[in-house]
Formats: sequence, C-alpha cells, structure tokens
Amino acid sequence: MDAASTTTDPLGIAAEPVERWLTRHLPGARPPFRYTRITGGHSNLTYLVDDLDGRRWVLRRPPVGRLLATAHDVVREHEVMLRVAGTGVPVPRMLGACDDERITGAPFYVMEYVEGVVVNTAADADALLPGADARDRAGTSLVDALVAVHHIDIDAVGLGGLARRSGYLDRQLQRWAGQWQAARLGDLGGMARLHAWLTAHRPEETGPHLVHGDFRLGNTLTDRAGSVQAVLDWELCTLGEPLLDLAYFLRSWTAPDLRPGFAQPIAALPGFASGEELAAYYARQSGRPIEELDYWRAFTAWRSAAILAGVYRRYLDGQLGERPDGLEAYRAEVVSRIEQGLSVVR
Repeated sequence: MDAASTTTDPLGIAAEPVERWLTRHLPGARPPFRYTRITGGHSNLTYLVDDLDGRRWVLRRPPVGRLLATAHDVVREHEVMLRVAGTGVPVPRMLGACDDERITGAPFYVMEYVEGVVVNTAADADALLPGADARDRAGTSLVDALVAVHHIDIDAVGLGGLARRSGYLDRQLQRWAGQWQAARLGDLGGMARLHAWLTAHRPEETGPHLVHGDFRLGNTLTDRAGSVQAVLDWELCTLGEPLLDLAYFLRSWTAPDLRPGFAQPIAALPGFASGEELAAYYARQSGRPIEELDYWRAFTAWRSAAILAGVYRRYLDGQLGERPDGLEAYRAEVVSRIEQGLSVVR
C-alpha cells in the first residue's frame, strides 16, 4: 500500500478526540499525531499514525457515509486478529479498539506497525529481492499461511461462535446478492445467470473452518525475501469452506485485472509459481481434497464481482474520497469477473 498526502484532519478522522483516545490507550504515545492515509485498499480507511517521537501505529475505520448493516465491522476484525495471534498465522499485534462513534463518527481500532512490503500488482514485485527465490517463496509462504488459517482450532481460540456453523454457502449467496443489489448495476454481464447456476449446483458442506475471505498476496506484508510477515484485512473472515479462500487466492494470483495498475497478474511474471502449482502445493500441505475447487472458482468470481461493484458504487457516491483515475475501469473489471465465473459454468 502507498502513503497518500498527510492532512491535519483527514477523511474520517476527528483529530482532537482521536488524539485524546490514542494518548490514553497507547502507552508512551506523545501527541501531536500525524495521520497518513494508506492507499491501495478500497474498503476500510487505513491510516499510518506517527507521534512526536516518530513511533508508528496503524489505525483502521470504516468508510464514511451510509453502509450496509453488517459491512465494515472493524471491532469484529480486531477481535478476530486478537484471537488468531499465537496460532502460527502471522498477524499484527492488536493495541485497542473503540466502539464509541462519538469520537470520530465510527468505530476504529489500532494495531502495531509491521515492517514489510505489499506486493499488490505486478509492478510491486520489484520490491522483492531480485532472482527467482524470493518470488517462489512469496507463493509458497502465502499458501503456508493459508493452510495455517484453515488448521486453526476455532473452539480453542474462542472463534467457534464467530458465525453459524452450517449454512455458510447459502448465507454467502444471499449476502453478496444483497451487495450486488445495493450497487444498483442491474443484470450487468449476466450476473443473474451466474448466481442461478451457483445456487443450483451447491456442493455439500465440509464442516466449519476459519476462512479469511479476502486472502491474497496484496493483503499481506512480506519481507523482501518473500516470507509473509503479517496477514491483513480480516473484515470478511467467517466460518466456512476453506476452498473458497484457495479459489479466491488463485483468481487474484492468475487473473488479469482491468483497473489501472492491475493489468498483469503475479503468476504471469518470471519466477512466480503457477496457479496449478500452488493449488497442488496447498493440497499436499493441508491434506485437503480439492475436487470441488471449480465450483468455488466460479463462486469467488461471482462474489468478487459483487464486492468490486460495492467499491465502485462507494466511489460514485463519494464515500471513499476522491474518485480514482479510470473509475470506469472498475465497472469493466466487474464484468470481467462475471465472465470468469461464467467460463467455469460453461
């Protein structure tokens, strides 16, 4: 992610009351604080916070404006990462959450700042050490982290009540159909047909597992050698089907993206493992069968189209600040993701 311009009172941050909260809850923190927007994400607002002594933290809050009732629950995200810590999945240390919306208009939480690079696009791959070793390690380290997520004993870490233990797929189909309707794009690209196929071909449930919901290289911090240092963005975490995480990761790893700066997938670059290699590596490391992976490939293309449609709508409505250049490419990418799902259906 990239640091945007710094302001005294940035979008979504009421500087004075937030300063008082930070001073009370971060031992040794010395105001005044500087807030620098971390760009690259399109959901919650994330800020790098620097104090007078140069100490750093990260603050995360929902977008401004009207939101879906169950979306952008940052306090829940904080709780998940708090409980995942110590399981073998690398996450930043949680430092406090605030659910008092009077402070800055929405809940927020603060976590430690973790050194690392975010490889979100093909251009970002240059941040890794030169040579094939770091690129190969980025793929296997990411899959190792995913396997660790799926091996978490949800009851032992206190996440057994995170969501209902059955009916995951039905809830997902309903939730993202609702997000699609909220984006007000009609039947763009044959979205209704894809949804109907997914509803008619639902596989059997495999039992409750912790799933990240947005697992991809761009949602992690790695060191320059390619080893994952922190898994971020647990907003969509729930109890469900591990193959969803794998399918979503593989789509992000291999599929072109029409948005500016996202054109070339990581797997197209020399030194990075192919999607097929990483799927096979996941099967070996996890011991989990992947015969139903094609269904989840179609599902995750449909779901990611609904998610991006929501991002597109929030930009149109001004909830994420200034519209990015090439915003209509977001609409085209929604159509592309629907077509990816329909290609599996065909």
